Amino acid sequence: MAMKDGEVFGTTQAGEAVRRFTIRGGGLTANIIGLGAIVQDLRLAGHDAPLVLGYGNFESYETDTAFFGAVVGRYANRIRDGRFTIAGQRYQTERNFLDKHTLHGGSQGFSHRPWEVSLHGRDFVTLTLHDPDGTMGFPGALDVTCTYRLKIPGTLSVEMTATCEEPTLCNLTQHSYFNLDDGGAGDILDHRLMLNAGAYLPVDGDLIPTGVVKPVDGTPFDFRQARSLRMESEGKQLAYDQNFCLASMRGPLKLASWAQGANSGVEMELWTTEPGVQLYTGQYLAPPSPGLEGHRYKAFSGFCLEPQVWPDAPNRPYFPQATLWPGQIYHHVTEYRFRLPGA
Repeated sequence: MAMKDGEVFGTTQAGEAVRRFTIRGGGLTANIIGLGAIVQDLRLAGHDAPLVLGYGNFESYETDTAFFGAVVGRYANRIRDGRFTIAGQRYQTERNFLDKHTLHGGSQGFSHRPWEVSLHGRDFVTLTLHDPDGTMGFPGALDVTCTYRLKIPGTLSVEMTATCEEPTLCNLTQHSYFNLDDGGAGDILDHRLMLNAGAYLPVDGDLIPTGVVKPVDGTPFDFRQARSLRMESEGKQLAYDQNFCLASMRGPLKLASWAQGANSGVEMELWTTEPGVQLYTGQYLAPPSPGLEGHRYKAFSGFCLEPQVWPDAPNRPYFPQATLWPGQIYHHVTEYRFRLPGA
């Protein structure tokens, strides 16, 4: 049964109240809303700006196309042609990306659905979602749980589980945009970034992986040593929207990435169980509504690190797979660990 504490943040067009819950712990304060299990705001004590991009009002989230702070699914990232096969059965999902492919589970994926808050304490909140059989074309019902917890030191933990009664796909991610300097007033191009990835997935003109797993050596995709995101090619700033390959399968929690704001010195470590992480540098950002603290976000105002199974894995059998079978439990843990300079 859904909890009724928290505050009403807004009302959906269907007349359903969406609540906002504030959690505190480990030097962090986070606001979580029921729509999309969204991290609406995240603050670190001693740093005077939001760590994430977001909106101050509910209406902007209803029309948002950037997935600010949301849990996306049932399949994060892209599926070529919206087609895949499970156990010999062919499925067609909604083609909501370029009218050709499926992106982030379709137009009514988990990011645009009301979740129920089942548990809430001072430093945590647990949200649940029942996704019926056939939604957006995905087979079988899926029951999903997401718990946000703030821990010492400076850690936002995201734990997601899911179960099914029929074979299906399950690949979830947290889609927050980070700006460790000024909350999105400026850009993130001078942020330093490290990625523990020796390979990445080249993409075609539709941003779908070509199927090649390419070593990062000697390419602009080599972030194994921390460096600035500011890098030009032929006089233009390089923009990233690619999967970096961390492992061949889901495994124990491990360090995947490190980032640091150039001006603030605030650091963030990303730890995850997932085999891949999508780096997106926000080059397409141009939301019509102002963001937190009135900032007008623009290209490169924030970056995403989205831990997940590799994109288009259902059509690439040699990629880590996202098929979930009855009796199995999908279990994804990601931690964002923040600290002030010198801490």
